[in-house]
Amino acid sequence: MSLSAEQIVAYRAFAEQLADAAAAAIAPYFRASLDVEDKGGRLYDPVTVADKAAEDAMRELIQARYPEHGILGEEAGVAVGSSPLTWVLDPIDGTRAFITGLPLWGTLIALNDGTRPVLGVMNQPFTGERFVGTPAGAWRSGTPLKTRACVDLSAATLMCTTPDMFDTAERKAAFEAVAGKARLMRYGGDCYAYCMLASGFVDVIVEASLQPYDVQALMPIIEGAGGVITAWDGSSAQDGGCVVACGDPALHAQVLEMLRHAM
Repeated sequence: MSLSAEQIVAYRAFAEQLADAAAAAIAPYFRASLDVEDKGGRLYDPVTVADKAAEDAMRELIQARYPEHGILGEEAGVAVGSSPLTWVLDPIDGTRAFITGLPLWGTLIALNDGTRPVLGVMNQPFTGERFVGTPAGAWRSGTPLKTRACVDLSAATLMCTTPDMFDTAERKAAFEAVAGKARLMRYGGDCYAYCMLASGFVDVIVEASLQPYDVQALMPIIEGAGGVITAWDGSSAQDGGCVVACGDPALHAQVLEMLRHAM
């Protein structure tokens, strides 16, 4: 479903309302004592009442304003709509950071038009930063974003949330082949690292084991700032899995080739 520039502007305003609602739901719980559940799986996957409250707040607004739209959320799953448009929500991306008091988490909100995410918001209410991406560009709290030039991995800053996300020896080896060539390697960051890439402070991110709600909001932000984000095979990153993002298209081509060779 193709959206006009005017429609995207209107949906952006609504997405920012969703971000405000999620922020209000989360605020009482950050750096507060709260119970943490483990959703289970290969790695520790924490969830808190803040995650659930924030997603509930956003879903309520969407269902009231656009009942025909679909919703995909990390905590409550899929609500199928009659429209091709789907809101993709991660109320707290970086729950591990959240429960340890680190402001590297964020609320992720994407609007997918049925073929790709065309609008993305990453809201970090504790630092007061809101990153927005559309086909018209990307912004941090209203200031335009631009990735930086970096044509060679030997000069690059690389980030990854955790090496534990590489769930096979083959994927871990591919990541290590790239990380070993970077000038600077940093772990941690979650969604915040992707926004720092869009801001020109990070050059490449290589990750795996991602879900659609982990990445769809970040795609328009990175692309709107001039960067490239894809799956490791060069296809769309919107389904998650193994993802690589670069601020410079030339660096992206280099890293893709290294990943393919290592695999």
